[in-house]
Amino acid sequence: MTAKTESLPRKDRRSANKKSGGYLLKAGIRKWAVSIIRGLLIFGLCFMIIQPMLTRFSTSLMQERDLYDSTVVLLPRNVTLENYSIVFQLTNWPVSMLNTLWTSLLVSVLQVIACTLVGYGFARYEFPLKRFWFACVVIMIIIPPQTIATPLYMYFREFDIFGIFRTLGGQPLNLLSQMTPYMLMSITCMGLKNGLYIYMLRQYFNGIPKSLEEAAFVDGCSTLRTFGTIMLPDAMPTVLSCFLFSFVWQWTDLFYTRNFIPSSMPVYSRELSSILTRMSRFFSADADKAVVVPPARQQQLVAIGVLICCIPLIILYIFTQRTFVESIAMSGSKE
Repeated sequence: MTAKTESLPRKDRRSANKKSGGYLLKAGIRKWAVSIIRGLLIFGLCFMIIQPMLTRFSTSLMQERDLYDSTVVLLPRNVTLENYSIVFQLTNWPVSMLNTLWTSLLVSVLQVIACTLVGYGFARYEFPLKRFWFACVVIMIIIPPQTIATPLYMYFREFDIFGIFRTLGGQPLNLLSQMTPYMLMSITCMGLKNGLYIYMLRQYFNGIPKSLEEAAFVDGCSTLRTFGTIMLPDAMPTVLSCFLFSFVWQWTDLFYTRNFIPSSMPVYSRELSSILTRMSRFFSADADKAVVVPPARQQQLVAIGVLICCIPLIILYIFTQRTFVESIAMSGSKE
């Protein structure tokens, strides 16, 4: 039923439905059925996401004896915060968290700057082999980074730009175990998921009318000024979305972190991945001997570590969800 029909008295609604041959009643039932199904689907999706987080949080507050008590299902019987203190020590928190924060910020900013320029170039300029290079960007999205792990290792193990160092009588540089390779990859759009960011920004710039740039050129603006004052402000929601994607993926990344970030700099994802190896010695009275930690206890501490890793990302999403949704809506409208 329409809103106008629903505002009528019940007797008039029945009369209107009778005159329509039952169409209004069927339309009303269909509308309510769609609303109920939509609500159930949304509830199911939310439950699938929230329920594991609630379970991990409840488990994190349990003492070890509650883990083996069959009568304890969700709510802990003996509440304790000691588990968080243990995980903080095992993961070298907050040092590892601060290192992860500034590393993720630095990598995300470099990736977004480089990908924005490249995406704008693909959208607005013609150059030789443009289709081929854009196909390479798509391949970057498809191929996992693990497939190029060996070439990356060999290249940065003996880093030499076009053989210039050897030509001048020098020796190749060993850039492993430092941040320099990762920064170079981010600046040259070869970092984590850079192909996806280029694709998103290229699609957005393609949807902006060229008449805006032409009007700016007529007014005497240079190409760089047109990009900085007209195109970039309009694309900020998409740019911020790419920044959020980059930050989240870098926050939880382990592949590039293990390969390029120095082992002397503790990063939370790497500390969390090795928490099991340090757990056996942490609970041992003798530092030279390891003890067997029960599987339930291991799973509890790992779950707490995962929960701590997710909390900053949840807070970040709470404060940026409006910008993120706006970017998705604007991208859809321009397509």
